Amino acid sequence: MNFAIVVHGGPYSSQACLSALKFAKAVLASGHSINRVFFYHDGVYTANSLIAPPQDEAPVSRQWQEFGTGNKIELIACIASCLRRGILDETEAGRYEKSGSNIAPGFTISGLGQLIDASINADRVVTFGV
Repeated sequence: MNFAIVVHGGPYSSQACLSALKFAKAVLASGHSINRVFFYHDGVYTANSLIAPPQDEAPVSRQWQEFGTGNKIELIACIASCLRRGILDETEAGRYEKSGSNIAPGFTISGLGQLIDASINADRVVTFGV
């Protein structure tokens, strides 16, 4: 079975992000596949390279980066949600004349078309957070 995962909750403001990661690992361990993970609303904070959690908290962003890279799974952050929350790649930083980008390695900023495409090509779409 092929899954698409949507993460709405931020990495440190809800359990959604970590629950989604645990679910994604379980999906792969069960022999299924994931075509894309789409971070939406506060979920895009996961893609912020400037997050520096205290040592006693899970480095959720880094865990997602390692998961995506290690399993060749796209980690897409919604462009509209990113712009509202100050998360930019080089292209958007240039477009809005900002001093630099802060998108974490392994994440890509893109539009809702990626979510629609993931939904069309998945057997199941599982959403975490509100």
